[in-house]
Amino acid sequence: MKKIYTLTILLLFGYQINAQNKFFTKTGSASFYSHSPLEDIKAENNQVVAIIDNQTGKFKILMLMQSFKFKKALMQEHFNENYVESDKYPKAIYTGVIQDFSEINSNTKKITFKGMLSIHGKKKEKLITANAVVTDEEIHLTGIFMLKIADFNIKIPSLVANKIAKEMKIEFNVHLKPYNKK
Repeated sequence: MKKIYTLTILLLFGYQINAQNKFFTKTGSASFYSHSPLEDIKAENNQVVAIIDNQTGKFKILMLMQSFKFKKALMQEHFNENYVESDKYPKAIYTGVIQDFSEINSNTKKITFKGMLSIHGKKKEKLITANAVVTDEEIHLTGIFMLKIADFNIKIPSLVANKIAKEMKIEFNVHLKPYNKK
């Protein structure tokens, strides 16, 4: 099953994997946090898939929306059924290139991703800065950015609009290693 999952994800990426020039993970994490005077909302996803071509700096990050876990089951149900409509829009995808990638080395502390973020069937260009630890054996990226719900046509019913912030704080942590075809 594990091999089928990995193969499916790689086919989704549309990349022809060459072990010498790709870094990959399927165990990255992302979380979002919404603060409002009435209620805080937090969810975590520990099944973030990411691939970076270490020759060109092209990247693709994918996460299944149903993989976000909430403390309250009702929040998770509303998130999937009413807000992100995960049956209709099952994944979030961020594709693009790391800026100035050819200049990145083991002394690099920050990198900037430039790409198209697709959530809920809507695409928006997004620059995201990440803290970076780069070696020949790994690329470890962490970061925080803000995301406006309205940019992705996610409708919040007026009945609960004051419980949900208009912007979400997104945190991510991905630890990529050279892709190994085992």
